[in-house]
Amino acid sequence: MKLDIGHLIIIFTATFFLLASYAILFSAMLPLTGIYILDVLAQDTHYKYFTLLIIPTSAYFVIANWVGWQYYQNS
Repeated sequence: MKLDIGHLIIIFTATFFLLASYAILFSAMLPLTGIYILDVLAQDTHYKYFTLLIIPTSAYFVIANWVGWQYYQNS
């Protein structure tokens, strides 16, 4: 089976969703796993929110920039 760009996007999106869900929701209820990366995410209190919230914030600014550019071009 050949992986194309669509499959890779879905795999990376699902992986990010699972890691972000663990970091924000499940790490408070579950004990430490023994996996270094997951334990660092569970013990962090600030940057785990930053990495998750930077994506919708960036998307907002990209869309706002595009709308502003459309107004500029069509005026």
